Amino acid sequence: MGTEIFSPVTLPCSGRTIANRLAKVALYEHLAKWHGGPPNKYHLSLYSEWAKHDWGMIVTGNAQVFRDHLTLGRDIVIPEVLNEETLAPFKKLAQTLHAGSSHDPPMRLLAVMQLSHAGRQSPNIIGGRKLGVPPMAPSSVRVGSHKRAQAQDIPHLFFRALFQQPREMTLDDIKRVQQAFIRGALTALEAGFDGVQLHCAHGYLLAQFLNPKSNVRRDEYSVESPNTLRMVREIVEGIRATVPRDFVLGVKINSADYVESGERPSGESVLKETQRVLDHIRTIALWGMVDFIEISGGDYESPDFMSTKATSPRQAFFSQFAQKARECLKEDFPADVNVPLILLTGGLRSPSHLQGALDAGHADLLGIGRGSIAYPDIPALLQERNLNAAAGGTSIASDDEPFGREPDGDLRLPSWVPQIPLVGAGVGVAWYNVRMRTIATSQLKKRVDGKPLPVPPPEFQMSGIDAMVRMWVWVEWRRMFLGALSVCCSISLIVLLMLLVGR
Repeated sequence: MGTEIFSPVTLPCSGRTIANRLAKVALYEHLAKWHGGPPNKYHLSLYSEWAKHDWGMIVTGNAQVFRDHLTLGRDIVIPEVLNEETLAPFKKLAQTLHAGSSHDPPMRLLAVMQLSHAGRQSPNIIGGRKLGVPPMAPSSVRVGSHKRAQAQDIPHLFFRALFQQPREMTLDDIKRVQQAFIRGALTALEAGFDGVQLHCAHGYLLAQFLNPKSNVRRDEYSVESPNTLRMVREIVEGIRATVPRDFVLGVKINSADYVESGERPSGESVLKETQRVLDHIRTIALWGMVDFIEISGGDYESPDFMSTKATSPRQAFFSQFAQKARECLKEDFPADVNVPLILLTGGLRSPSHLQGALDAGHADLLGIGRGSIAYPDIPALLQERNLNAAAGGTSIASDDEPFGREPDGDLRLPSWVPQIPLVGAGVGVAWYNVRMRTIATSQLKKRVDGKPLPVPPPEFQMSGIDAMVRMWVWVEWRRMFLGALSVCCSISLIVLLMLLVGR
């Protein structure tokens, strides 16, 4: 039974084969230069570590298609002009991923680049725009304008300070964004990646077009049928018209945008919205152009996708939703339609979780995000446990021991810090960003024999405050800051002594 996790599967549209069901899903790295740029030595070092551990598919962190709509300031950015110079860093990343694979084509590791546009969730200053320039969005609906945030003074003020009122996109803006996504796919293709994933989740631009909370347009890009998926469909069609047939195309979609922060998914409204998203998935499947659909959820107003808790209020819901999505894709489809596979992400922390998701029909592919940062070698660990279980006459389906410890409940801000969901969730993001940078820098260092040093163990003793500081203030910056502070203190002390002597 345990071998099913390591059984190959063929993607329905591209015809590409994934060597096993394990996918390292997209994670924001925070490693590019300030205000965004191409992959650099830190990305190459980090992804070389993942590549050597037999993941079936690796999806990069979200590469932004617009330089002036970043998320947290250090995003990978798709170049505006494609030439040998601008493509070179992306080629190096694709080569790094493929070089680490233990399989030869056609079973080689699939390297997929995630494409994204932050839309209204691109913050002030670090979002890449000049001060006072608003971000673009489907409608002029500000982040934090929902009733729950407005009812709480501090979160409301926080959202107003961090996010501007967005500018509603014109039809020309929409066409420019669509072309930027197509250019992103062309970048991936020419760089040697196997495919791309469109980020239609977590409240970013494409998700904003699908969500009635953020899209109140009344034109052909409204949320009303038959316009609901027009933005995404036109991008998918544009990509498929540009790339060869064997190029992989995936979509990441939200399952629970409609659940307010802290609300448990139940009741008539949730059933209605669940059906709405299932209809989206069925419609995307009917296009016959998408290889896989990843199930996720949350946005900056309800940031459960950032949660480090072992069981968030939505986690069981995601799993159930993925099962419903897979069931709806088993319904009668035209014979010529290539039905996409379902990729389930989140909460898969042990062999029994992984095998259970497959056995229960919740998913075709198994996505691991945070766990892959703490333990990049999870596929190797799983193979070892599978062999041990077989030797003992058992199955990994009954192995519920986690792959390893995760920070989870240890990461929290002091009680005196205002309780803002986005800030609290950001502590977990910070810990994992610091962990990724630790892996990257460790692999840049060489032993005497020229091989990289072993990856250091996770720093579980790191506090929430420490994680936040270390994410934003890199080592060299901290040294510069401390040096400047030391100089300032010395000068101040000298001036004070001179004043005292002068008296």
